[in-house]
Amino acid sequence: MARFRETVRSLLREHLLDTAYALVAEHGFDRLRMSHLATAAGVSRQTLYSELGSKDEVGEALFQREVERCMRGIELSLARHPGDLRAAVAAAVEFALRLAADNPLVQAMFSSSVDHGMLRYLTTRPEAAFATAEAAADAYAAGAWPQIDPASRALAVQAAIRLTASHVMQSETSPAESARRIAESVARIAGYPAR
Repeated sequence: MARFRETVRSLLREHLLDTAYALVAEHGFDRLRMSHLATAAGVSRQTLYSELGSKDEVGEALFQREVERCMRGIELSLARHPGDLRAAVAAAVEFALRLAADNPLVQAMFSSSVDHGMLRYLTTRPEAAFATAEAAADAYAAGAWPQIDPASRALAVQAAIRLTASHVMQSETSPAESARRIAESVARIAGYPAR
């Protein structure tokens, strides 16, 4: 019975986050109201607050969920190029850049104010996103390229993630060219052999 209850609660949470995602993508986070979210999701405000908490907690949950989705796609992109660090990093970075460009939530994030919008989750509290990304990328890199010493690997992973985030926010080149440049930087930091 407890497992059934957990499953129902998980489905409810996902439904609420999906509804919040749609509202934020359409109207922006600044204009999200918990009462509108409850109505759109077909639940009471009490249920909404019990499941997700405050508006800030909804924003945090949406942001974290998108980071996790992005990381799954990045892991798949990396896995398509076993043994080739440059190609793997380029594929993963290009995936992330294209996802960010096409993602309505990311677009809403960047079009909102820093003080009241979702952008603050990236600019004022980036630790959660970067920690999640760095831990996952470092674990993957340790298994895929064990010949790279841990210190160089950690620096390369951090550079890949921070440079990608920078290019998401403001890039002067295409996703493919940005990905190529970031991959080359990462390979050099990691001490990966030149082509």
